[in-house]
Amino acid sequence: LTNISVGEITNDLCGLQRPGHFDGVAVVVTKLFNIVQPNYAFFGQKDYQQLAVIRQFVRDLNIPLEVIGVPIARAEDGLALSSRNGYLTSEERVIAPTLAKVMAWIGEALPARTHDLPALITEASEKLNEKGFRTDAIDIVDADSLLPLSENSASAVILMAAWLGNKARLIDNLVVNLRTTTR
Repeated sequence: LTNISVGEITNDLCGLQRPGHFDGVAVVVTKLFNIVQPNYAFFGQKDYQQLAVIRQFVRDLNIPLEVIGVPIARAEDGLALSSRNGYLTSEERVIAPTLAKVMAWIGEALPARTHDLPALITEASEKLNEKGFRTDAIDIVDADSLLPLSENSASAVILMAAWLGNKARLIDNLVVNLRTTTR
């Protein structure tokens, strides 16, 4: 059996809970690309790590196509659309957009607080938990490599997962430009 190991980008974040999952995705998607031979491939940004993995192996294997991230579809109140939203009660659905609001708050604060990530993450988790969420994970990493932020990071991605109620684990993400231009 042939396997594709994409490497570091699959080892952390959701890859910790699903060992081998992203390598399996790489095999299946590579087979699809070889059969179809598209010029473009469109993948949703909702599963940001999966999109990053696909971009990585396409680059590494010199697959001649462009991977395009499709923005997250959102309800008018900002909640990322997902089949998981169907698990929310009507009361939880009213609270659910708080995830996107807290993520936006992090995004605004992030450029000035890249050296204070643990405190920023703690504050964000507290904001969610005060509204009834159970924070599962808040990660802020380099948007391209998914490795910890460094002085060379041009952009970051905020990756959030939180439980609301007994059945709904909501996920969301936001890419933040860390380089501001001043004139």
